[in-house]
Amino acid sequence: MVSPAWDDLDAFLQVDDFAIEATVTPRGGVPRQIKGVFDEPYFNAQLGEYEVDATQPRLTCKAADVVDLRERDQVTINGQNYYLLSNPQEDGTGMAVLALARE
Repeated sequence: MVSPAWDDLDAFLQVDDFAIEATVTPRGGVPRQIKGVFDEPYFNAQLGEYEVDATQPRLTCKAADVVDLRERDQVTINGQNYYLLSNPQEDGTGMAVLALARE
């Protein structure tokens, strides 16, 4: 049985589709590129509705790519610097959500 494309997170997060590249910098670490989906309006699965809060954009990415990030670490997206509002929040599917604030 062939797995759906979304079972392969690397295939799912292709930049030529809808994902973007971001630079993450753990405190005391080396900056590196990750792929993710950047949203300012955010769908909250627990509430079943979209939250629109331009002051708290989010990046959804592979949990394995951000396991070493912590609150206040830096994320750069399209030349704009952000910092993490909290530690990455894993969603149980291999993905994690980074709640961001503009620097």
